[in-house]
Amino acid sequence: MQQTEQKENKMGVMPVNRLLLSMALPMIASMLIQAFYNIVDSMFVSRISEHALTAVSLAFPVQNLMIAVATGTGVGVNALLSKSLGEKNQERADRTAGNGLLLALFSALVFALLGIFFSRSFFLIQTDIPEIVEGGTSYMSICLIFSFGIFLEIMAERLLQATGRTLYTMFTQGIGAILNIILDPILIFGLLGFPRMGVTGAAVATVAGQIVAMLLALLFNITSNKEIHLSLKRLKPDWWIIGRVYAVGFPSILMVAVSSLMTFCMNKILLGFTSTAAAVFGVYYKLQSFIFMPVFGLNNGMVPIVAYNYGARKKDRIVRTVQLGILYAVGMMLIGLILFQTIPDTLLRLFNASPDMLSIGRTALRTISLSFAFAGFCIVCGTVFQALGRSIYSLIVSVARQLLVLLPVAWLFSLTGQLDLVWLSFPIAEVVSLAASALFLRKILRTLDI
Repeated sequence: MQQTEQKENKMGVMPVNRLLLSMALPMIASMLIQAFYNIVDSMFVSRISEHALTAVSLAFPVQNLMIAVATGTGVGVNALLSKSLGEKNQERADRTAGNGLLLALFSALVFALLGIFFSRSFFLIQTDIPEIVEGGTSYMSICLIFSFGIFLEIMAERLLQATGRTLYTMFTQGIGAILNIILDPILIFGLLGFPRMGVTGAAVATVAGQIVAMLLALLFNITSNKEIHLSLKRLKPDWWIIGRVYAVGFPSILMVAVSSLMTFCMNKILLGFTSTAAAVFGVYYKLQSFIFMPVFGLNNGMVPIVAYNYGARKKDRIVRTVQLGILYAVGMMLIGLILFQTIPDTLLRLFNASPDMLSIGRTALRTISLSFAFAGFCIVCGTVFQALGRSIYSLIVSVARQLLVLLPVAWLFSLTGQLDLVWLSFPIAEVVSLAASALFLRKILRTLDI
């Protein structure tokens, strides 16, 4: 009995550094795999044409919004579930898990309807180039119509993370990513007897990997996640739980929705120069995911630790987790900064970059990556705010950085007619984010009421 109790409470008793690494490393590994297949996806698409790459890049804001809803809801479920387990409230933990799955299904339905009725309009708003409109419409509509895969995958993985089973999520994401990588060239270029599907093939490969990962994550929850008990009766809406989930998760959703709006508006600014600039911006986001995704994996490992110890009223463990999280996150971002500064041409050639794309992209990568020096600290702070139920701080920082600083500065610089100046808006905005994040973190740790 004592051994079982210790195992159930490892987030409250294991040495913090060892606990954080044991929780985060599997997530970091799975996120690296995820980032790798995102890059490979665009690498294959870039072999079709630069317009095909631009089409996939312009679809990013909507895909980002979809993942924002999935992960934001997951953050809320994860925090409430971990807190309930820390307080030994098993019934509330089980109902939280069931409502999480229900919310994932409802969200997928909403995005499927958006995919059916609004995909073409979304691209026509941005450009009138036929290849971009047709390819982008096909790609985005498939990703949205079959979004139940990514929604249920993310939610099921958050249930595993909340109980400390991050190793399972490494397998689910890894297998889904590997399947995507295998299917990409087969479906895009028509290998092994399959028809040549182009950009459409990239979308089919993506959703296939997501659906397989979803099935595995659900299976692991049913067979191996003994801390929660899933059943059909717990899929009944509990409005108190849903309210608590979105009290934490909705600001997270809004933050990434703000990011999607920023990306959409930035694409409009860049398309005013050339479609190649928008393609470069899309390539940047694919490349930076290889740096940011491991930090997000670290964050996913931090959330249940912080939330559990908040429920267990152990402030010293929360503070230590935050300190270590910032240290590791800043270290990872500095590695990314060095890579973007020293080998931008090598990175861009992964996407079959033309001489024009190399010229624009070289300056873009070196300039935007200056923000990496500050971003690691800001990302960890945002996660801590959410895990402690102070998501409004994360929202304020995100809105200030992207809507009040980055976009206005980018627009003003674009009026000069010099594209190189537009990229400076990113490091300028990140400095503002750093100052606000540090201020809020100091306040929350000083006034934490435990």
